[in-house]
Amino acid sequence: MKVSLNVPNYTPDTGMGLNWESNFKIKVSDINGSILIEANTDGLVSLANHLLNLSQSSVPAGTHLHLDENNSLEEGSLDLIIEKI
Repeated sequence: MKVSLNVPNYTPDTGMGLNWESNFKIKVSDINGSILIEANTDGLVSLANHLLNLSQSSVPAGTHLHLDENNSLEEGSLDLIIEKI
């Protein structure tokens, strides 16, 4: 399988543009103190895109993604916050 990602350029005016694959599924759980991220192929590609988006040198420290069950994660998921330092 060949994966192709389109990572939108960050600008201070528009911020980060997140690209989601059409059938993504992502669930975040706590398993005995360890964080488990379960995702289908579209979910993994979407997360990869978001991480590459955050990694752009133009994205300032403190910029973060906050995902929860009401915003992109499966029901029953823990919140997932990924922040650039």
